[in-house]
Amino acid sequence: MRKDSRGFSLIELLIVVAIILIIAAIAIPNLLRSRIAANQASAVGSLRTINTAEITYASTYNAGYSPTLAALAPPPAGSQPSATAAGLIDSVLASGTKSGYGFVYAPGAAVGGRIETYTLNANPSTVGTTGTNFYFTDQSGVIRQNSTATASASDSPLAG
Repeated sequence: MRKDSRGFSLIELLIVVAIILIIAAIAIPNLLRSRIAANQASAVGSLRTINTAEITYASTYNAGYSPTLAALAPPPAGSQPSATAAGLIDSVLASGTKSGYGFVYAPGAAVGGRIETYTLNANPSTVGTTGTNFYFTDQSGVIRQNSTATASASDSPLAG
């Protein structure tokens, strides 16, 4: 008598599942590190964009820097840009959250109706998951980084 053996045995299936799990255990941490690196690069790029938008806002509206991030947002459909909706950054960034980072904008005190200073922090939404570095910039345009706490003007600037 000949035994007809079609398909896979239980042992063969368990070996295949074990191999897939080993490959996943190697790949998933690398994927998470890649996502963190991408979020951090996006945060730095967003800080540069906001710095550029602030300079453009100050020179266009002759009122110093913007009072809020929302003032840099696009105007409503069919409207022209104005000091309250300048159209210098996208609406996602103007909302204060983008790519796993929250952006905290604080204008300086108005002197003679002009805002001459501002500070801007980019903090990871979930430390260790969406990002590990905290960033800071102000009207100087220098972006600073801290890996353990909210960044400030006394932290080291980014290189490059």
